[in-house]
Amino acid sequence: MTRRGAPPRLIFGLVAAEKSLRRWIEARSGGRKVGAAGAGVLFHVARHDGALVSEVAAALGGSVSGVSGLLSRLAASGLLVKATDPADARAVRLHLTDAGRETLVDARTILAELDDRLTAGFTPAELRVVARWLDQVRALPANPPDR
Repeated sequence: MTRRGAPPRLIFGLVAAEKSLRRWIEARSGGRKVGAAGAGVLFHVARHDGALVSEVAAALGGSVSGVSGLLSRLAASGLLVKATDPADARAVRLHLTDAGRETLVDARTILAELDDRLTAGFTPAELRVVARWLDQVRALPANPPDR
């Protein structure tokens, strides 16, 4: 990834790594068609049963309009249920189905395997540095101030 004597190309490496991760997850997921983003939804709803669509969007770092299609596909696949909130008819709450919980078990297995592959050969100290750098990237403002 680095050229001899040159600093690492972190942005390029991060973008390329993200694409590789998605391809790996998609390939390991077989015919389940959940994908990385869908698994993210399932993980969030498993921890927050009855989560609002807006809460899931925020957890994924997206917008309500951006996740609505994904949620509809997951519901059509029978992995989650979209239910109107009895206290507010405008709000939609999300719940996993039995099939969603089964898919989540598979996703956990796949991600544990991936995590083992990605961390192999690194010391705990090195992994803490990587985690700190990734936290710094995630903390970047969506609308940075002009210089």
